[in-house]
Amino acid sequence: MGSTLGFIGLGQMGSRMAARLASASSAALSVFDVDKAAVSRLSGMGATAMASPRAIGDTCEVVLCSLPRPEIVERVLLGEGGVAQGNAVKVVVDLSTTGSVVSERVGAVLAGRGITLVDAPVSGGVGAAEAGTLTLMVAGDPQARTRVDAVLRHLGSNIFVIGDAPGLGQKMKLINNMLCTANAVATFEALVTGVKGGLDAQTMLDVINVSSGRSFISTDKVPQCVMPRSFPPRFATELLLKDMKLGVDEALANGAPLWMMTAALEFMATAIDETGPSADYATLIRYFERRAGVEVGAAGQGSR
Repeated sequence: MGSTLGFIGLGQMGSRMAARLASASSAALSVFDVDKAAVSRLSGMGATAMASPRAIGDTCEVVLCSLPRPEIVERVLLGEGGVAQGNAVKVVVDLSTTGSVVSERVGAVLAGRGITLVDAPVSGGVGAAEAGTLTLMVAGDPQARTRVDAVLRHLGSNIFVIGDAPGLGQKMKLINNMLCTANAVATFEALVTGVKGGLDAQTMLDVINVSSGRSFISTDKVPQCVMPRSFPPRFATELLLKDMKLGVDEALANGAPLWMMTAALEFMATAIDETGPSADYATLIRYFERRAGVEVGAAGQGSR
């Protein structure tokens, strides 16, 4: 049959996850992406380049995908020339963030074709993807979960079973990303406020990170991406905005009351026009900085 493990989507996260699988000796890996350069890099690591999602489905029993948007996931899996038209595929593992509505719909269609969907969105960023220390929120049929467990453990060190139905993992991921966004907006705003008031940014971080205001944003994101003013491209603002919209829409549809999340969403929808959709979401701090006339971490302004 050839390779039994396939990977579709070789962006910031997918390329690093696929590279880890390519380095594993337990299974050969086939890959596909519309970015030929990304495919070429994985081929150089020993992966086999395939011409289409259908070709992956024709040769691989287990197919993983890491794609940027729900509509792309749906098209790649179910569309003309998609994975589901393949003759070999038995399990699809979706590592993307699609929202539960799409995951449930895709899972139902795949099930009708004898294919099981394992919903397994990830968190941790490119560093964790490279190191194999991602957090995975897994939902799907128990037998299918067992079948892909070894593969997932090569990608992540924190694997949580959220439930037996596709979509539950997505709900957990959206909750996480909504909280991350709200934390980011609040932390950026607070740090700019402090610098404007004469406080040193590093001192603020030192205090916050041993106090009740700390979060991933203050312990990792700001020190690594904002303080050096490097803003490395780890997670595009437009993708986080997409996750926020999915999460808020699902919450409101379920009748959950939202205050902070909708405020954070409204801020992002406004600020993204200024900071740019493809820039890392750390650049959102610049929206506050420009209006305050200070820079967090810049020499002479809030740094030691």
